[in-house]
Formats: sequence, C-alpha cells, structure tokens
Amino acid sequence: MKRRDALRNLALITGGLVLVPSCDFSKEDILSAYKNLDITPSLKQLLAEITDTIIPSGNLKGAADLEVHDFILVMVNDCIDDDGQKAFMKGLQGFEAFSKKTAGNAFSKLSSSEKEKLILDGLASEAEDQKDTKTFLGMSKRFTVQGFMMSEYIQTEVKPYSLIPGDYQGEVLIADLKTGKING
Repeated sequence: MKRRDALRNLALITGGLVLVPSCDFSKEDILSAYKNLDITPSLKQLLAEITDTIIPSGNLKGAADLEVHDFILVMVNDCIDDDGQKAFMKGLQGFEAFSKKTAGNAFSKLSSSEKEKLILDGLASEAEDQKDTKTFLGMSKRFTVQGFMMSEYIQTEVKPYSLIPGDYQGEVLIADLKTGKING
C-alpha cells in the first residue's frame, strides 16, 4: 500500500517538474505583502535609493541601512487613503521618467549631489504634470524621517530612550546631570 503511495507521489513530482520550464517567469512579480500597492522588487529598490538620498549613511547608519523603505510602504499601504495611495504609486512608477526628463539619466546612475538636486526639484515643482511626483516625494520624505527617528537603532544606540519620569534620584546637582538621555 505504501509503495503505491510513493510511486503516485513520485509521478506527481515528476509531472510537476516537467511543467515548470513551460511556466512564464519573465514578468516581474508583485510583492504580496502590500495589498493596496503594486510594488515590484525594482520599485522597492528605487524607493530604497531615494530614502538613502534623503538620509545618507555617514557616521550614523543611513535610511537604506535601516530599511526605512519598508516602513514607508507599510505606512502608505495601511495609513493613507485610496487617493493618496494612487498618487504615491503614480509618482513612484513615474519617478524614473521624471529623473530621465529632469536630470537626463536614470536615478541610480546619478551622483549623490545630482540625486539630491533632483529630489529637491521634485519637491519644489509646481507643474501640473509633476503633481504625483511631488506628492510621492513629500510622503517619502515625511515617512523617511519618521521611520528613521523611530527605528530601533536611533532609539537604543544614538538617543537612548528612557521612560518618563525616569529613574528616581532624590538630590542631584544640575551640573551632574547627563544630557545623553531624552525623555518622551
């Protein structure tokens, strides 16, 4: 009885392996974690480059190192209304075209100063055809700063968080207080 089950399972697996080469994997997959957004891996990578331009790494980790782009996608997916999500997606999908039109090259091929100038130009744009790009960049900038400041790295290593009112100290001279802790 068990031999029949084993042979049947082997036949099913073999048939499945025969059909795999006929499947079309050429289309870029849409990430399923974001139900309301049609995010592909290339768009996610572009958003990571944009966040790294907004907060680059230096003495501290940058936004891309802390994966702030995932925070942005979650916030847009869960907290923004449908019109805002559509504007965000149109801006993200049209950002490469905006980059080629404004800077003359793809965003990933620009130098860091050119990337900064491009983002500032997009935020300051008053053109009607750039409305979605401006909305996208505004949301990206706001959520990048928010996600960066709320990250575990900032809250534990850079600015250690302490609960209010903090630990009790009866008599302390003001000169002895350390300013490394922030409350709230």
